[in-house]
Amino acid sequence: MTAKFEKTSTNKGTLTFEIPKDSIEKALDSVFKRVRKDVQVPGFRKGHVPRQVFNNTYGEEALYEEALNMTLPDAYEGAVKEAGLEVVVQPEINVESMGKGQPWVLTAEVVLKPEVKLGDYKGLEVEKESTEVTEEEVDAAIEELRQQFGELALKDAPAEEGDTVVMDFEGLLDGEAFEGGTAQNHSLELGSGSFIPGFEEQLIGKEPGEELDVNVTFPEEYHEDALAGQDAVFKVKIHEVKTKELLELDDDFAMDADDEVDTLDELKAKIRKQLETSKHEEAKEAFEDQALRQAVENAEIVDLPEEMIEEEINRQMEQFLNNLQRQGLNEELYYQLTQTTREDLHGQFEDEAELRTKTNLVLEAIAKAENTEVTDADVEEEVATLAEQYAMDEDQVRHLVTNDMLKSDIELKKSMNTIIDSAVEK
Repeated sequence: MTAKFEKTSTNKGTLTFEIPKDSIEKALDSVFKRVRKDVQVPGFRKGHVPRQVFNNTYGEEALYEEALNMTLPDAYEGAVKEAGLEVVVQPEINVESMGKGQPWVLTAEVVLKPEVKLGDYKGLEVEKESTEVTEEEVDAAIEELRQQFGELALKDAPAEEGDTVVMDFEGLLDGEAFEGGTAQNHSLELGSGSFIPGFEEQLIGKEPGEELDVNVTFPEEYHEDALAGQDAVFKVKIHEVKTKELLELDDDFAMDADDEVDTLDELKAKIRKQLETSKHEEAKEAFEDQALRQAVENAEIVDLPEEMIEEEINRQMEQFLNNLQRQGLNEELYYQLTQTTREDLHGQFEDEAELRTKTNLVLEAIAKAENTEVTDADVEEEVATLAEQYAMDEDQVRHLVTNDMLKSDIELKKSMNTIIDSAVEK
């Protein structure tokens, strides 16, 4: 029996295939040799039970699961190749029959790579963002530095927006204190938006020593379900009001802010240069992003499978969580600290997952249309780049990623360059 594929929708179908008898027998022999050393049957020394005795005692079926796991990958891969399919995401495998002395018959519910009909992707007209740096932007950057170097000083006057209030508070829900709603000597900058909406505004105009009730309503989407949408009262006692005292904008401030300059004019010139560099980089990235998005929008992807989008979401989540782990933060602790759930994290990646999936498909189609070739020299260069980027030995990189993975990434990069290098400014 050869592999047989039946479509169930545009990009989905059922692939029926067999595992040949000889492959099954070899796998069963291999599994039996492994398990025999631990099998005990009366009348036989441990590890010397004949195959027929084992079959009569335990049933040959006891070996089937492991034998299936050994033979399935090659059989499935061969069937996909024989049927000429481009499969994406992991299939759902079902066993149809596992008769003794017969080929095993299986089915795989597979998702196929969708057809991509390319539109224009060369010579795209893209609007380039301005890289001009204004005096207002330089002044704003200087003011931000000034704020950073400002020091808090006690203020014997009513609190204003921007001031910092030091206070005790106790949150009550229906007259009862709730968990996490109490603190002593807490510092809050008014206008920072770090407390529940409406809280900070009620402290404006209050003075040190004053006590008051602050009435708020928790947001409907608040991370604590028990508090979401609830009306609460906070008993507040203000201990201190502090205001930020800023340094004069002069040469002394410039030297305090940056030890590489001697005057305020030098500081402004340095900041202007930094802003210009940053704007050029941002404009370049925006230009490339717009060109890439245009190429994707110009293409038609026939019935993009949801399974591909879900796989992209899971890939991004796994990468994010692995990065957290490298920083010493596990998944559960992250959810506790951020007051979120795995579902919330999933939602964060949903918006871009479809675009990323479409983009990869379009780039793959461009590589095919352009007959893109990846040379051994390209692969070696990519290995060296990754090794430098992640501070690893090149041999470590080769151990972590296969040649096929590297070639695939290089193809995508070459397709991106085809789009970007040919794009023109409007």
